[in-house]
Amino acid sequence: MSEPTKSENTGAAIPGQSGSGSAAGGPAAAAASTTAKGSGAPDAGGERVASLWSDAWTDLRRSPLFLIGGFLVLFMVVLAVAPQLFTDGDPRAGGFCNLADSLKRPSGSHWFGFDVQGCDIYTRTIWGARNSIIVGMVTTTLVVLVGGSLGLWAGWIGGIGDSVLSRVTEIFFAIPLLLGGMLIMSTWGEGNAWTVSAVMAVLGWPQIYRLMRSAVLANKHNDYVVAARALGAGTGRIVGRHILPNAVAPVIVVSTINLGVYIGAEAALSYLGIGIQSPAISWGLMISDAQARFLNAPHVLLFPAAVLSITVLAFIMLGDAVRDALDPKLR
Repeated sequence: MSEPTKSENTGAAIPGQSGSGSAAGGPAAAAASTTAKGSGAPDAGGERVASLWSDAWTDLRRSPLFLIGGFLVLFMVVLAVAPQLFTDGDPRAGGFCNLADSLKRPSGSHWFGFDVQGCDIYTRTIWGARNSIIVGMVTTTLVVLVGGSLGLWAGWIGGIGDSVLSRVTEIFFAIPLLLGGMLIMSTWGEGNAWTVSAVMAVLGWPQIYRLMRSAVLANKHNDYVVAARALGAGTGRIVGRHILPNAVAPVIVVSTINLGVYIGAEAALSYLGIGIQSPAISWGLMISDAQARFLNAPHVLLFPAAVLSITVLAFIMLGDAVRDALDPKLR
């Protein structure tokens, strides 16, 4: 991990000190000064010094993988927030489906054709993005907040609390995500986007906990942390300005990739009938309803499956690009 993004600015020489006093404060001040030069802030000559985050952003802007993945992710988010921008139909309204149109092929006026109930597949696919993106975003947010906070605390404090939490995470790691989700959702009852998100967050936080904990342990004894402590910085300042900015990079990478994984897991649970339930719209539900008609009407399954695959791939591409930019070993 490279130097921290921010540092103590109190490492300047103190007026009136000389001789042994300056010598005693020299190593700490020098370390703090070196840390400050890695923060991306202008140096004494007015020139901006490179840092991990500024270098990563420069690399990301030049990465085709990031540009393509970022565009697709942004498009899917807009699709989920405002589906009305892409279709005039509303599958929640009465009279949306017409059995006379059952299994009609794609045409110029209906790009994806109709499903077995005579519902426009294009419109349902557009509206189905909302639940999938909600599950991915909410699950990832909960996992990062819970796992990241506990990992930061355990790695910095250590002791009995760290040992207990480490044993608890080992128990959760023994439960596969899909298998655990199937077990909990089958006993939970009727599911929706929020219950599916909660279940996957319960099963997913240990991974982020272990990442954050290991990153904190790797950084807490570095020279810039020792220098900040010698200069009188408090625990909150050290953790917030030195430890966290250096420990959060692997969490960002894994969370971005996992967001696509959670979307795929929600589709799998809905496909099995224990995730999001009708009349809600989900890509997994659409695929489940279409599987029996695949041979005589393949378009019913192919379009929602293709959109699901593109969405998952977009988040994985984005995570890979961020990983390549943030990992100094790959430079």
